[in-house]
Amino acid sequence: MKPPKTPLLKFWTLFIGIGAVWGAAMMWIDPTGKMWGMDPLLPMLQSKMPWPEIFFTNFLPSGFVLFAVNGLTQLIAYILLRKKHGFARVAVLICGIILMLWIALEWWIFGFNWLSNLYFVFGLIESLSAGYAIKKPR
Repeated sequence: MKPPKTPLLKFWTLFIGIGAVWGAAMMWIDPTGKMWGMDPLLPMLQSKMPWPEIFFTNFLPSGFVLFAVNGLTQLIAYILLRKKHGFARVAVLICGIILMLWIALEWWIFGFNWLSNLYFVFGLIESLSAGYAIKKPR
């Protein structure tokens, strides 16, 4: 069985990266979360995360973290794939693992929901595809 070609890996990194950037932008556009129907999630964040009175009075800090942790990392992995950098596939593997850890944190905070479950599967597919695509030394 041949390892997946980079178009599959490029798709996942770009799809997840753009989704994370869009999610972060939603939090920056309306930090209250009301416009997007996210406002019921804020009390859940405040009840589970440390220093809620500093970091979780609105979604602005969460947007920056989402952008940095899942947006930038995925987009950097995409750029590495485009440039055929030797570390590209490892970067995609790491991004998939980061996404699955992010979703595990979401499960702990919000419980299971269809969107988090779906993104966990995306991270799993991304990780497995990248892990299988990493060239073995001869």
